[in-house]
Amino acid sequence: MQSFDFSTELVPGLPNELGLECLTWLPYSAHMLASRVCCRWRDLLRSQDFYYHRKKLGYTQKVACLVQAFSSGIVSGPKKPGELPSYGVAVFESVNRCWYKLPPVPKYPNGLPLFCQPASCEGKLVVMGGWNPASYDPVTDVFIYDFTTQQWRQGKDMPSKRSFFATGACSGRVYIAGGHDENKNALRTAWVYDLRDDEWTQLGELSKERDECEGVVIGEDEFWVVSGYGTESQGQFDGSADVYGFKSGQWRVTEGVWEPGRCPRSNVGVGKGGKLMNWAELDPVVRVGSCGITLGDRVLVTGSEHQGGVPGFYLGGNGKLEKITVADEFSGFVQSGCCVEI
Repeated sequence: MQSFDFSTELVPGLPNELGLECLTWLPYSAHMLASRVCCRWRDLLRSQDFYYHRKKLGYTQKVACLVQAFSSGIVSGPKKPGELPSYGVAVFESVNRCWYKLPPVPKYPNGLPLFCQPASCEGKLVVMGGWNPASYDPVTDVFIYDFTTQQWRQGKDMPSKRSFFATGACSGRVYIAGGHDENKNALRTAWVYDLRDDEWTQLGELSKERDECEGVVIGEDEFWVVSGYGTESQGQFDGSADVYGFKSGQWRVTEGVWEPGRCPRSNVGVGKGGKLMNWAELDPVVRVGSCGITLGDRVLVTGSEHQGGVPGFYLGGNGKLEKITVADEFSGFVQSGCCVEI
């Protein structure tokens, strides 16, 4: 917090240390209103210094952001019979078990791009790629949702069109790798997006093509690109992973980290000890279409017992799943998701 200007009092009549403490205790849901008090409060509440200050003291909160199907539509009213659902972002707060929807992205008011990929970065939600919901053409769009201002903004486009790629985030950067291009050719390339500089940088190439791979960040050390398949081996998922070391800036290959033939999309998580795990193996009730999001010492898991089954929602801990009640408007299929610490 030393880089922030404390030349004037944050709260009149209080030492700045106490004023800062008062503002630190504010829940993130009050930040937008508090930022209207004065310019100094606005600049402080929106600064990354303040975010890291709150995080260091344990005043942040981990929420699950789900890219979810909303059968009732986003802003255009109920869907017609047989019409495909729209996708938006649902937020789940595990502390009070509260659900709410984020506002639609201005560029896509009737639903997010299909199969877009979410990532969490410095208390913000980043959504990128996917297919235009009207034309099904792949897009390069990048959108960032700021929970303090409760607004979306558009970031610099992805370097190229790609779908079903791996994502991960660490220290203000979002990593992407693999997937396939607009011609359905599997990719080996990887890039990193710097949220602060709004710039993309290439990270070299993976050891092999990896379409429909899954990305996992292990601690603050590595980005794992798990499984996937090549252009000429459609659906034959590989058991290895390409691993990028943040400090070394180098890739290495790790064999035998995934069951060959099984699709990893949204199923890969990090268990105790930083080991990869398959969310679908937690319990038979989430064996199909499973998606897990770690929220501190608990995990939100969704999935169904059989193909076409109604998704269930569960909070996991100590190897057990507790079913939670979800309102109908938040009971749709979860395509993907991530944890955002806000």
